[in-house]
Amino acid sequence: MQITIKRCDKLKQRPDDSNLSFGTIFTDHMFNMDYNPEEGWHNPRIEPYTSFIMDPATMVLHYGQAIFEGLKAFRTESGNIQLFRPRDNFTRLNKSARALCIPEIDEDFIFYAMKQLLNIEKDWVPSTHETSLYIRPAIIATDPFLGVRASHTYRLFIILSPVGAYYKEGFNPIKIWVAKNHVRAVRGGVGNVKTAGNYAASLYAGEEAHRNGYTQVLWLDGVERKYVEEVGSMNIFFVIDDEIITPMLSGSILPGITRDSVISLAKMWNLKITERKISIDELIDTYESGKLQEIFGSGTAAVISP
Repeated sequence: MQITIKRCDKLKQRPDDSNLSFGTIFTDHMFNMDYNPEEGWHNPRIEPYTSFIMDPATMVLHYGQAIFEGLKAFRTESGNIQLFRPRDNFTRLNKSARALCIPEIDEDFIFYAMKQLLNIEKDWVPSTHETSLYIRPAIIATDPFLGVRASHTYRLFIILSPVGAYYKEGFNPIKIWVAKNHVRAVRGGVGNVKTAGNYAASLYAGEEAHRNGYTQVLWLDGVERKYVEEVGSMNIFFVIDDEIITPMLSGSILPGITRDSVISLAKMWNLKITERKISIDELIDTYESGKLQEIFGSGTAAVISP
């Protein structure tokens, strides 16, 4: 397919790289693509960043049939732009699509489309230390219909945002709140894919954590309410007696790309790393005995966060 490109008549003023927050500023252009049963995925286009016009009955607004990804472009010291494992994000996007009955995308084509968009917006990739250009691909259901079923039409879009640190603490340690009365996901659901509803369901516990002076929520499993699963925006790792431990993927944990990278690097560096169940009681015991040495999270937005 040929990508149609329409450029902005007037470009925005780019922000100061040294004062970037997360997710509040957007570039001049975006990528859009549509789906219907007759044409499949069609009409790929790069055009000025703008709002959508949506019917009040648009299905995504009512039933949450929406999936997304998050990845980053970095500017190196030499001025080149690099991406971190981008194809894995589009593979995971298709896994999410299958889980929510959304037509799969051509991963190679969307990767190409994203690179075309990045080429147009390359000047937006910040160069200051600990900054990047955040890339958000998403797919939403667009049928105007109030019945409960999978939509017949969809929109895929990619937007870009220059960002600094995800947390207000920057890259300093954050405080996490253990959710005892709420669960994020259960096996057999959609906790292992990146769908909008998972994040909406986490908001109440997140607000409770904030009221108590904490930054994020540490989720326990949805059945026994005792095994550690993940943090709201990160996978989690513990260093206990010089062994790195992370919860095993159980069907309710998002298989993070940064998580996979941490595991691969640890093995390459001959560090002892284990994927297994770890209970909150075991974690407390290792802390009280002095065996717990470190806790850190991993994620595209959070990077590596102590």
